[in-house]
Amino acid sequence: MPAAPRDEDRDAAAPAEGLQSLARGLGVIRALAQADEPLTLAQAAHAAGLNRAVTRRVLLTLVEVGYVLVRGREFSLRPRVLELGAAYRSSLLLPELGAGPMRALVGATGQSCSMAVLDGAEIVYVQRIPGSRIIDAVIHIGTRAPAHATAMGRVLLAALDDDAREEVLGAGPLPGLTEQTLTDAGALRAELAAVRERGYCRVDQEFERGLTTLAAPVRDEAGAVLAAVNLPLSTYALPGGVVPEHQVTALLRTADAISAAVARRRERMPGPAAATP
Repeated sequence: MPAAPRDEDRDAAAPAEGLQSLARGLGVIRALAQADEPLTLAQAAHAAGLNRAVTRRVLLTLVEVGYVLVRGREFSLRPRVLELGAAYRSSLLLPELGAGPMRALVGATGQSCSMAVLDGAEIVYVQRIPGSRIIDAVIHIGTRAPAHATAMGRVLLAALDDDAREEVLGAGPLPGLTEQTLTDAGALRAELAAVRERGYCRVDQEFERGLTTLAAPVRDEAGAVLAAVNLPLSTYALPGGVVPEHQVTALLRTADAISAAVARRRERMPGPAAATP
């Protein structure tokens, strides 16, 4: 059996402080998944490359949240760990599940429609259905944009827990893309609270001049926000600067249709069996 890595070697290769607990938890899960039989604390620590004290804390946490079963001195994975894979498969399916409802929205409005997910302080476009009306912003699948200045980004930021949201917003001013961009972190916090209350977001000329964008959340069957979809509009074409109510309603129905498709797909996926000690 190869020697376990020294503490100093482990520390040198460790990720940033905020990610250490997550990385260690995933490492222990991988160690248990690769084992042919349940592991003792010492075996799990060696396989995960961690010291015994850290491994014990990780294992007890995983037992508490239902991912690991302990019998005597041995630990093994419980079926609930399959939920992690199911959530990942659902996220990969989002562009496919969103395409139909997004096409219907584009057909009804003539505007393009995009879907994005959050990656740190940025959104990443994962689906886009072009419309017949030209909007200046050139967006492709894989395009990134600052979350704080986009309607989809604000929908996704509003759904984060307080710690994750503060990690993005920080204390200082945020970069401005136009003279309209909200850059004050305190003002943006208030706006995100309003987005949560309203259920959708509107951003006027903060990402690009002449562009007003609506965005709404896509949720899983438990109500957690997975992604956001948008409806970009020409600011200059809005009567009196007011977005027609039917545009908002159409976008919300699109987001709801995608959310329903996600829930139906999850229901058809093989789920974890009920775990018993």
